[in-house]
Amino acid sequence: MLYKEIHIGKLIRERVEELEIGTERVCNFLKKDEESLEKIYAGASVDTEVLLKFSKLLQYDFFRIYSSHLILYSPPSAVDKSKSLNSEKIPYFRKNIYTQEIKEFIIGKIRSGEMTHVEIINEYSIPKSTLHRWLQKT
Repeated sequence: MLYKEIHIGKLIRERVEELEIGTERVCNFLKKDEESLEKIYAGASVDTEVLLKFSKLLQYDFFRIYSSHLILYSPPSAVDKSKSLNSEKIPYFRKNIYTQEIKEFIIGKIRSGEMTHVEIINEYSIPKSTLHRWLQKT
């Protein structure tokens, strides 16, 4: 999965089917009827409260899909990071959640000749040492 286009309802349905959890159990857990559940499955986006409940029920971190999207596709920040780091109202997280899929995606771009080491480092803000460590392990 490359995380470019995320259809979270479809991914939730796939996980429910994978775990073979019945519709009645899902509806009871979410306190929703079958029609509402089908709308969730059909939707490309889901309310965060509902997504959190699904993450608990299905024992899968659906939020990580969005984090991976941010790592791969968010533009470099134009905001002064020194100001945002001192904020006490909202926590600051570094973009360091590299899943195996992301590592394989990045390494694939280098091995195919699509991008150079320098282009990867600049495009995705991956530290040079991290990239070299990934390449040594493969």
